[in-house]
Order: sequence, then structure tokens, then C-alpha cells
Amino acid sequence: MAANPLVEMVNITRNFGGVHALKGVDLSVFAGEVVALLGHNGAGKSVLAQILSGVYPPTSGEIKVDGSPVHFHSPNDARRHGIETIYQTLALADNLDAPSNFFLGRELRTSLGFLDKRRMAEEAAAALVDLNPNFTDIERPVRQMSGGQRQAIAIARAIHFNVRVLIMDEPTAALGPHETAQVAALIQRLRDQGIGILLISHDVRDVMRLSDRIVVLKNGELVGEVRAEESDEDEVVEMIIRGRKLAPADGDGP
Repeated sequence: MAANPLVEMVNITRNFGGVHALKGVDLSVFAGEVVALLGHNGAGKSVLAQILSGVYPPTSGEIKVDGSPVHFHSPNDARRHGIETIYQTLALADNLDAPSNFFLGRELRTSLGFLDKRRMAEEAAAALVDLNPNFTDIERPVRQMSGGQRQAIAIARAIHFNVRVLIMDEPTAALGPHETAQVAALIQRLRDQGIGILLISHDVRDVMRLSDRIVVLKNGELVGEVRAEESDEDEVVEMIIRGRKLAPADGDGP
């Protein structure tokens, strides 16, 4: 893991009128690291991720990429710095096929300005097969595809556009055991390639298995962070529910 983080969020606050969604939160993601972001609904997880992805500007605080301050005014600004997001909804157009979704908003064009459908199909097929060798039928509308195939499109799209930090919002939600295992394998593969991953999840068991560090928010504040290999489910649940780390005596039974 690199000495300096790929991205760093420092003292981030975000207010929506009188609602203080985030209150001075710090977060960093290093290359080749999976950072899990946990907390109940309303804890501030999604808002923090949306700030990093350029959806909202912070009310105060600073975002750094490779140690340099940046200002995101839109998701395109974040993408230009290699930050991509895969939302729980996957942001796919159900009526379009895989190549059309793959290049949605970033379509390739010929020298005459027409859509280069052949090149888009070739590049999308190559990226999808590299990610999932069994994914060959890419011309069907996305609505006819399985949850795992839809997830593969979203992940392959992010990788194709030179992602450095990948924000994954509940990537295994609504997936069966086999497809969940495929996504877990993909996360490990992306980490091995040096991509930093911010994993938003409610599944503590998955988080313990997949992440390097676990960051917990509660009511917009940072409860703390632990290394997955040095913690356990009880400590993480304690942080989520009570907003504090598990003291040694708390774990002692009769």
C-alpha cells in the first residue's frame, strides 16, 4: 500500500438547511485498499460518498487527490480524477444493451461525428469478457439480464475509464449467493490491481471478509475506524449501534 492516500477527505461537513448531515468527518482511501463505510440509515454514508463523487460540494472541509486540494462541481469532475461510483441502482438504462450502457454519456464517435457502434460493441465485449468470461450475450436489453450481469456492466464500465478510486454502494444487495461471491471476487481482483475501493454496506459479515479498514459513522459524525483483521463483528456492531468502540470489559461474559 502506498505511503500517501489516493484521496483524502478532511473535516468534511454538509448541511441541508438546518440539517447537519455530516459534522467534521475525515476519510482516506489508499491504493490497493478496501475501506468499508458503515452506519445506520441516516448516518451520513451516502452523503459522504456523494461528496466524494461530485454530486454535492461540502459545506466546509477539503478533498485532496494525491495530496493536492481539488474542488468537484459535478460527477464529471470526480471522474476526471479517476473517481467512479457504482450505485445500488447501478444507474443502467433497462431498455439499452450492454455496449450502450457501457458508453452512456461517453459515446464513441467516428471521424464524421456518427456513433461508432462497432467500436463501442468491441470495447464493451472485451472489457466484460475480461471481467466475466461467461458474459458473451451483450446485445440483449439490460432488463433481461441477471443481477450479476448488470453489476458486471457497471464495474467493467468504471474500470474501462481508468478508475483509481471506486465507490461501491451496496454492491451485493439483491444478489443471490453465487452472484454475491462473484462480486466479492471482483473486489479482491480490483484491490490487487491497485484500485482503492470505498465499500458502503449494511452487511457486517461481508465487510469483515472483504475490507482492510472499517469506518463507522453515526448521526453524521465519525465514530472511529478499525482494521478488519484486528477487529470482530461484535466491535463493529457496537460502533454502529452505540456510537462507540467496544471496551474490553464489554466483551467479558460470565
